[in-house]
Amino acid sequence: MTDNRIKVGVVGGTGYTGVELLRLLVNHPNVRLAAVTSRSEAGMPVADLFPSLRGHLALPFTDPENGELADCDLVYFATPNGVAMRSAPQLLAQGIRIIDLAADFRLKNQKEWEHWYQEDHACPELLATAVYGLPEVNREQIKSAQLIANPGCYPTAVQLGLLPLLESKCIDTKSIIADCKSGVSGAGRKASLGTSLCEVSESIKAYAVPGHRHLPEIAQGLKAVAGGDAELVFVPHLVPMIRGIHATLYAKLSAAKTGSENAAALQAMFAQRYQDEPFVDVLPQGSHPDTRSVKGANYCRIAVHRPLNGDTVVILSVIDNLVKGAAGQAVQNMNIMFGLNESAGLNNPALLP
Repeated sequence: MTDNRIKVGVVGGTGYTGVELLRLLVNHPNVRLAAVTSRSEAGMPVADLFPSLRGHLALPFTDPENGELADCDLVYFATPNGVAMRSAPQLLAQGIRIIDLAADFRLKNQKEWEHWYQEDHACPELLATAVYGLPEVNREQIKSAQLIANPGCYPTAVQLGLLPLLESKCIDTKSIIADCKSGVSGAGRKASLGTSLCEVSESIKAYAVPGHRHLPEIAQGLKAVAGGDAELVFVPHLVPMIRGIHATLYAKLSAAKTGSENAAALQAMFAQRYQDEPFVDVLPQGSHPDTRSVKGANYCRIAVHRPLNGDTVVILSVIDNLVKGAAGQAVQNMNIMFGLNESAGLNNPALLP
């Protein structure tokens, strides 16, 4: 009997993003996991490292150089920045499609990428052809893409929150503020003093205020939608929770729109923009979404406010940084690339409590 499922390889399956990707893929009806690689854990059964996958995945970790990836239809890179770009040209030449969950292909400008990531780009010729995998903007390009740059977690929450305002040209694009909070899993699984329990618990702090690596990615996306300049102040914060992102976004209504864009009109604008999007949920007027409402799910939940009917619009946008902000969006991109139901493998509700 012919197995028509997509043969998938996962490079770098030992981190939080990697195990989240495996959690989603093991029950995907159209996927057969063919390889999960890790140089450091080669030979160890995946389920020994992640007991949550016992009974769902019997593969061992393998070395990425052993040739198994050559038999895949699609390879995910759930690796640190700078890894995918060294393997992508060879895999693409073999006809294998790639979704990179790191930042190697997110920025179109080589010099900008090298400035923010402090190394030379290994294959700058691919930056122009890589498709930025935000389905709500680039769905048509994703369908035929060979290489997908999966968006970052903060950029996903911020861009989805601001898209309708930019598309309608109703805000001053030079006065946008993104005040964002993230759970500790966004820092990865590697041990670090700054993300240890005693350092993070019962505390909150801003970080990277002078400039965060996600800032140019967000700005690139906003400028593309706005059709010109978009100036953004982006301040990330670390909060004492495991997963989730809460983005509070501020924008000034343009003078011409101050009288016409009341709260109801803004609500209708967002509802119309996202009415056909399976994973963007515009909440009823006056709502305040919390991060636990998206925990473990591929949803972005959005609320729209215009406090005291003033000239400032406040958007609340929440996602799970490991799902819609990483692995879930990567699966969503795969579904689009291979002509599957976009929601395949992603229809699970959020976890509560």
